[in-house]
Amino acid sequence: MDHGLMMFSTDYAIHPAELARAAEERGFESLFFPEHTHIPASRLSPWPGGPALPKEYWHTNDPFVALSFAAAATTRLKLGTGICLVVEHDPITLAKQVATLDALSGGRMLFGIGGGWNREEMANHGTDFTQRWAVLRERITAMKEIWTKEEAAFHGEHVDFEPIWSWPKPVQKPHPPILLGTGSARGRQRVVDFCDGWMPIAGRDDVAAGILDLRRRAVEAGRDPATISVSIFGAPPKSERLDEYRRAAVDRVIFALPPERRDVVLPILDRLADLVGAIEA
Repeated sequence: MDHGLMMFSTDYAIHPAELARAAEERGFESLFFPEHTHIPASRLSPWPGGPALPKEYWHTNDPFVALSFAAAATTRLKLGTGICLVVEHDPITLAKQVATLDALSGGRMLFGIGGGWNREEMANHGTDFTQRWAVLRERITAMKEIWTKEEAAFHGEHVDFEPIWSWPKPVQKPHPPILLGTGSARGRQRVVDFCDGWMPIAGRDDVAAGILDLRRRAVEAGRDPATISVSIFGAPPKSERLDEYRRAAVDRVIFALPPERRDVVLPILDRLADLVGAIEA
């Protein structure tokens, strides 16, 4: 089981390059950055995490720029979006961003995606909240065409373009792993239908039951369940819980770091590294 990290990369937190170097030096497998292009001041959409939205949500750095700094500062660390809000991007441009990061990093990109929860944020990007999953699926399907074809074209309800040329192509073939952040049964079906991995949030879902459901759906769809990874987002740093995840054949646990200065974050990294080292000893 691999051990990764996630943090809201913000304008007031530890620099992403320093965080990435520290993570790699301590043996962590991956680093994930979330995305919000903005937060509408109206605050009409309730945050699923509680009544008060933390300020890091509207202070986030662009994840692809931040991950580029992380890539340049490391050689082995995998670089993840956790999550990228696909419905807020043009798919041709987003395909270029993902492919470029994967190519320049030597094939280290993990493409975590999700549907999002903020109606007003999506509306500002021209996406109807009720159509977000249909839009997401079409954009991902179109991006796969761009990544894998020398001359790509796509004609759908939400995405439409005539044949195009677009390079670089991703180093990872056929493309970087697509990990869907979702907790519902319908979400797990989407993982089976068009993704490479499931990335639920710890504490919100019964992971063991979800894995069994995911495997059953994969078999019914004619997919080998072993080809679908499971990553636990925001995993609790407790040895007993990590043992549970290991027994459930989880592929990756991702610990959450606070978006704070280096003097706060680095000691937490040390404690997490000690925890992982003790478990693996």
